[in-house]
Amino acid sequence: MKFSTYFNDWLYGEKGYYTQYHTIGKEGDFYTSVSTSKFFGGTIGKKVVDTINAGVLPKDCTIVEIGAHHGYLLADMIQFIYTLQPELLNTLHFAIVEKFPHLKKQQQKYFKDSFGDAVQLTHYSDISEVKLDSAFIVANEIFDAFACELIYTTDTGIKQNLHIHDHKLSLETCTDEYLLNICKRYAISKGEISLGFEDFAQTLYTNIKKFIFVTFDYGEKYPRNDFSTRIYHKHKVYPIFEENLDLKTFFGQSDITYDVNFMHLIDSFKETNIKNISYQTQLKALVEFGIISLLEILKENAGENAYLREVQKVKTLLEPTGMGDRFKVAVFQKD
Repeated sequence: MKFSTYFNDWLYGEKGYYTQYHTIGKEGDFYTSVSTSKFFGGTIGKKVVDTINAGVLPKDCTIVEIGAHHGYLLADMIQFIYTLQPELLNTLHFAIVEKFPHLKKQQQKYFKDSFGDAVQLTHYSDISEVKLDSAFIVANEIFDAFACELIYTTDTGIKQNLHIHDHKLSLETCTDEYLLNICKRYAISKGEISLGFEDFAQTLYTNIKKFIFVTFDYGEKYPRNDFSTRIYHKHKVYPIFEENLDLKTFFGQSDITYDVNFMHLIDSFKETNIKNISYQTQLKALVEFGIISLLEILKENAGENAYLREVQKVKTLLEPTGMGDRFKVAVFQKD
């Protein structure tokens, strides 16, 4: 079995990890920027407001989140949009792309509890269903969950890719022209090659006439030429090639992920005639989007103590040796 098939089954198969509901944060398997502070989503909400006020998108565009889990991120965006420019809630539309019915129910319940009938939420089961005139699209940590193949180059220069047999790893000679071409293009001798970037970009380009797409993920602009695939289980990290690692015990029960090759992602969008507006660290992006000014608003309206509590959470988002540098942000635009 190809590793990409195994990876896909692990996360999305009949008993895959994402087919189940998981708590995020201290009691769960992992943390995300969303679970760290509401000001993560709030800052993206400010970016939405600024984008509309600059005339880049109309006031009646649709805000779309892809892979929303509980729905916290989009809800935080809406709350801050209401704080900054409440009249926009009368014109904006809101949607989530979510394939799993149980997560849709969780999201619907959370939005009902949070907003009552003031916000109407539309669900799509797949990005191919999203056909709009204009949209602001946000995705937090989705590309690291795209199926991938693992490539290794032998001392004699032969490319091999990882296969799985009964949850055991093995390397076999690679004959896939797509993988070989990606290796050549990005000088990859060892590491992950994501599958589906090109199709994803093409779907957005075909189905949405005008959009801004903002995505957050961990990775680098250029490949490290090393394996990054790892398993997260109860806040512990297990590299996939760790000695004596029993994959069967983790399969479908823990998150599996890898670092995103952002140059491959950016090129996939560019070749579909979608402009890459920016690529930077999460620290720089959130500051540019206005997170500091939002904290100042909190200080003025909620007092020093509330401000200081939130500053500690925001520091985690911006920490140069942590989330602030580890996570990267790419912004794309189709006019």
